[in-house]
Amino acid sequence: MKAILLREIKSFFGSIIGYLVIVVFLVLNGLFLWVFDGSYNILQSGYNDLTPFFKLAPWILLLLIPAVTMRSFSDERKQGTIELLLTKPLSIYEIVSGKFLGAFVLIFIAIIPTILYVIILNPYGNPMNNMDIGSTIGSYIGLLFLIAGYTAIGIFSSTLSDNQIVAFIYAIVLSLIFYMGFDQLSAMLKLPFLERIGMDFHFKSMSRGVLDTRDVLYFISVAFLFVSATVFNLKSLKK
Repeated sequence: MKAILLREIKSFFGSIIGYLVIVVFLVLNGLFLWVFDGSYNILQSGYNDLTPFFKLAPWILLLLIPAVTMRSFSDERKQGTIELLLTKPLSIYEIVSGKFLGAFVLIFIAIIPTILYVIILNPYGNPMNNMDIGSTIGSYIGLLFLIAGYTAIGIFSSTLSDNQIVAFIYAIVLSLIFYMGFDQLSAMLKLPFLERIGMDFHFKSMSRGVLDTRDVLYFISVAFLFVSATVFNLKSLKK
């Protein structure tokens, strides 16, 4: 698994992909949070917290993570190297986990510079240094779990087609369903329990600064479900 992980990271940063993902994420967030007028603009909100960032980031990541993961297995299938990959002295689970962690690490690196937002905003409250750090930390942890969910969905989607664009679309649709689809379905059918199947419900819960084991288990279950589905699909390709 370590070999696959290192191979993925080298692949991302050995080309423009890794740097482009980080720059796009930071630039889009920077523009919406500090430059463009609107509900996401922190300076216009009048509050020294990162709520706008944690509302915006899931939507940017919903597009960005599929762009990172779409090539994971679809490219291997298109180039005919999937059989060679599956004959390596590694289990399919280790191969999938390595690719999953490689994409996760790249997005994690893109998140790190946003800690500067906390450093910038914290001294400017009234009174000073009154930012809700507990809520902010909870939101960052929730965002990492959300990234794990998106990444697992993206990796799975890349096994569904040898066309990267098709895999990209599959990943966006599935991520959107799990992020907001169940919320909308819950509202339409007036069935509150459906909301709990969606990522947004659990992300918001963690953003309050209280880490509930139910929220953690939910995201772990989603990631495990799609990683397992990826393994299943690859086993079917191997036969």
